[in-house]
Amino acid sequence: MAQHEELARTSRRLYDLGWMRGTSGNVSVLDGSQLFVTASGVDKSSLGETDVVEVDGHGAALPGQSLTPSAEARVHAAILEAARARAAVHVHAMSGVLAAARWPGGVPLVDVEQLKGIGRGAHGDRVTVPVVANSQDMAELSARVVQGMDTGVPCVIVAEHGIYTWGGSLEEAVARTESLDWLFEHALRLDALGAVRQNVDTPFLEDQ
Repeated sequence: MAQHEELARTSRRLYDLGWMRGTSGNVSVLDGSQLFVTASGVDKSSLGETDVVEVDGHGAALPGQSLTPSAEARVHAAILEAARARAAVHVHAMSGVLAAARWPGGVPLVDVEQLKGIGRGAHGDRVTVPVVANSQDMAELSARVVQGMDTGVPCVIVAEHGIYTWGGSLEEAVARTESLDWLFEHALRLDALGAVRQNVDTPFLEDQ
């Protein structure tokens, strides 16, 4: 099926970017009323079309399938319903995890061109990406993610874990994830630069 191929191809692409190492991460897409999620325990570097599971609105596998959906399928289902989105991506990009550790109350993104990649303004726009606590209880984690969602920001970071991003298509969700990775890295580097400059005693270097 086309959805299976799309999910498999996307998973391998995200693995190549270093965001789905080993079996980590998961991807979902909604086709009409059918929700498809990548299977649990499959190395994303080799995930194929058969490694996809159809699930219900609570992330549970529909009868007649041999594979188990990702444990976080329930979170995907909750996000898609709450955001009225068609696809969601969950990756363990280090930039998002570190940004959440630096700004546990929400990651601030301000006045930068790449904000257009998540549907925001390039200049004068202020965005705070929500951060929520992790949980091994998927019902609890789903509730936290949905409660933390901001309608103007297509992403929630789960502290010490990873990020969830969504969109009107899988392609859009992936593109937003790429933009967010850049934005988080940019914020962290600017923050580090500020810390370095505050510790510089040489007047010449302070002026640069």
